[in-house]
Amino acid sequence: MGKFLDVVKENAVAVITIQNPPLNVLSKAVFQELDDVFMELEQDPETVAVIVTGAGEKAFVAGADIKEFPQMMGNPDMKSYVMDVHMILNRIDFFPKPTIAVLNGLTFGGGCELALACDIRIAEEHAQIGLPEVTLGLFPGGGGTQRLPRLVGVAKAKEMMFTGEPVTSETALGIGLVNHVVPSGEGLNESKKLAAKITRHSLQALSRIKRSVDEGLEKPLTEGIELEASLFQEVFQTEDIKEGVQAFFEKRKPAFMHR
Repeated sequence: MGKFLDVVKENAVAVITIQNPPLNVLSKAVFQELDDVFMELEQDPETVAVIVTGAGEKAFVAGADIKEFPQMMGNPDMKSYVMDVHMILNRIDFFPKPTIAVLNGLTFGGGCELALACDIRIAEEHAQIGLPEVTLGLFPGGGGTQRLPRLVGVAKAKEMMFTGEPVTSETALGIGLVNHVVPSGEGLNESKKLAAKITRHSLQALSRIKRSVDEGLEKPLTEGIELEASLFQEVFQTEDIKEGVQAFFEKRKPAFMHR
């Protein structure tokens, strides 16, 4: 689609492949293309789920483009630049459709933070995942200090960030950082199988599941229940709920139109 991203749409799934060899690092230009693509896919009625992966076998994304760091040093407007990056990662995090990251190799720094912004992570067995910023005298600045502890717990997240050492795919599975570990080279196929299980359902329901979970976790339980009830009321006004119930009575598979 652009200089750094390849986008293929098939069977209600859009596969975004980051192509910035040799290690698919996240430059400012790559971030901008990601933002453009996710804005387009949000409005695409034929896309129900999105898969993000990296080209090649070495890396999903091996971090931010360190060559851009010198221009950030001493920049009085640096926070504005950082918040632009957060805006893009937040767009992916709050994207109203299910997202799957396929970690097919090194997943470091900004790559890990990109993966954390997705709903589900599938790691190939050779993948290594970590936030090594501390080894450069930095710390994770793309949401890593916020999203990782919410996913794996405070103590394990601090250990990973304090040491800067990556974890293996199996360790990542054990701490809940990834959902599945698959043989090397099988990540994309497995993610498509999972996406097929997801996209057979109504986007009206899927998007509300995502919103109810993500927003509800930031609220006290009683407020989360209130949010769930409001979204539950909304979904009962959709065309797809009528189709789903009718299909149940007629003992057939529903043909959801995502309306």
